[in-house]
Formats: sequence, C-alpha cells, structure tokens
Amino acid sequence: MLSVVAIVLASYVVLRLVGPLRLSWPVRSALALLVYGLALHHRIVARFAGSMASPELPKLVIATLGTGFIALLLTAVFVLVLDAVTLLARVLRRRGALARLRAPGPRPAAAALALLLALYGTWQAMAVPKVRQVEIAIDGLPAAFEGYRVLQLTDIHASRLLTGDWVADVVAAANAQQPDLVVITGDLVDGSVEARADDVRPLAGLRASDGVVAITGNHEYYAQYRAWMDAFRALGMQVLENTHLGIARGDAVLTIAGVTDPVAERYGLPGPDLDAALAGAPPQAPVILLDHRPVAAREAASRGVALQLSGHTHGGHITGMHRLVARANGGFVSGLYRVAGMQLYVSNGAGLWPGFATRIGVPSEITVLTLRRAPG
Repeated sequence: MLSVVAIVLASYVVLRLVGPLRLSWPVRSALALLVYGLALHHRIVARFAGSMASPELPKLVIATLGTGFIALLLTAVFVLVLDAVTLLARVLRRRGALARLRAPGPRPAAAALALLLALYGTWQAMAVPKVRQVEIAIDGLPAAFEGYRVLQLTDIHASRLLTGDWVADVVAAANAQQPDLVVITGDLVDGSVEARADDVRPLAGLRASDGVVAITGNHEYYAQYRAWMDAFRALGMQVLENTHLGIARGDAVLTIAGVTDPVAERYGLPGPDLDAALAGAPPQAPVILLDHRPVAAREAASRGVALQLSGHTHGGHITGMHRLVARANGGFVSGLYRVAGMQLYVSNGAGLWPGFATRIGVPSEITVLTLRRAPG
C-alpha cells in the first residue's frame, strides 16, 4: 500500500514539477527516474539489502534515502496545495494571483522547503529522546505505591539507523531517572538476532528496583520471534506473552499484565489474549496493561484495567499526519486519554522504523509515569 501511494504521488510530482522545469530533457528524465527511485526505494532495498523492516545498509545511506522519500511526499503535498490555490484563483478570476502561482518559481521553492523539512525530520528521528514526566492518578492505588515511578520505553527499533551507540544513550538517559520499574512496550528491534546483537546489547544495562518488563510489538515477529524472546530474556528482561506478574509492597500488590501483538497470528503464534493475561491476578490489585497497540483500549477498560501503556503510533510522525494515524488506531495517537474510566497513555516512542524515519513536530520520548492515589 505504501508503494502504491508513493508511486501515485511520484507521478504527480513528475507531471507537475519535473516536467515543466526549464531544463534539457536528459536532465528532466534523470530527475524523474530519481523521483520514482525514491518512491520505490523500500522495494529496491528489500530486494538487494535486507528487508523493508530491516534495511541492512550503512546509516548514512538509510538516512539519505529516508530524507529523499519524505521530501518526495512533502513536495507532493505542497504542490497539490499550490495547484488547489491556483484553481481557486482561476475560479475567482484573480489574475494577479493566478499569474504569480503559474510562474516558474513557486513549485521548485515548495520542493526546496520540503527538502529542508525532511532533513530536519531525519535529524529529529535520530536524536536521543528527551524525558517526559507524566502523573497518573489511579483509583484504589494502594498507599504503598503512592509515587511509584514507571519508566516506559517503546518503539526503540534498534537497527542500522539507530545503532548500539544510540541505544546506549537511551539506556543512560533512562537509568538517570532511577525508576522503580522499566516497561518496554514492543518494537524493540528490526532485524535478526545475529544482525542486531551489538545494537541491543546495551539494553542489558537498564536498571530499576523492580526490574525490566517487556512485551512484543509487531516488528518482533518479522524476524526470528522465538530467538528474540530468548535474547530479550538473556538481556535481563521479563517478557510477558499474555501473562502477568505482581509487584508487592508489603501486603499491597500492583499487577503488570502484557499481551502479544495481533500480527502474531499471521505467523501461527498466539495473538493477544487479555483473558489469559489477567487469569489469576488478584482481584483487588490495580492492573497496568502493556499492549503495544492502543486500538483495543476500550476492551481493556471494560475488563477493569486501571492504566494501559502503548506505543506503535510513533505519535503520528508529522504534525497533521497524526490525525490519519489516530484513525488507524482507534482514535488514539499520542499522550494521555481517558477511556471509560481507564487511563491510556500512548507514547511517541524512543525510536522508529528506518523505512519512515522522520519526526516533524512530534518529538521522541522516554516517559516517566508517576502513580498517584486518586482523590477519594
């Protein structure tokens, strides 16, 4: 689907921007080939250098291709807006405005602006995330857990773009918060265990008084799922696959439950099962549910979950595009939501998929959630 949309937009850019340029036809032909190459670069890379989920190319090459792809998409949007305004000027018979819009300059200028924004987006995508502090008031939270600090990491996407050095910086920033518990809500990695061994090794350094708990995202299933589960556990994580654990403070208990990702069923593996995840949990203990995708939040709320922590959306990547991402995820894309008495927090994520590595107005984050007892 991404390739089809990209080809349509590339054709539009070639027709409305490249074709009218006052350049020789060999130069325009080369530019057209470049535009189509960027539109199809995911498929080309998957054919010759890894996969769409995990391009095995040098970091600079991935960043360059990604910047070009985002610049192409933004250029198509900007040119479409210019064409719409041109049409409106024609309908309203605004000859002066129409002449300016038809001049040779506006569309190349739009492409230049798109490239600058794409460069900024790539830089932001590769930045070490800042810490975001959030307070969560939970009904019935035992007094022993007042002020309990849960650090959420999600969508780390360790890869040839976000390598071991970057992961080590994320771990250092997380440890500096001295959390009580670290939870990782999926999409830790892109690629095979062998390819990513050095890139994920710093995750073994995560520290919290109650340990590190992780669940799977959709990307864990794209390469060696079972091997990755063993690797994560060897790194000191407790991986929850439709199960839960209890954290005790004296007689008080907090339940941490985790479900798998729906994409598991494509690979003959167990999909998310909230019943199994909650089976045997103490009925009085507040439940924090780890679910990579926020889309099933209403079901979790109906089961009495107090707080759901999710990722997957990357916050929508680009301001404006986040509305489309929200529609594909049950209306949830970034931040704190109230869902039928349950609270849902959707993190923008620490990293993102190398195939769409951009953040424009949607910063990455490491989230520290401090639990508070709700009044009354």
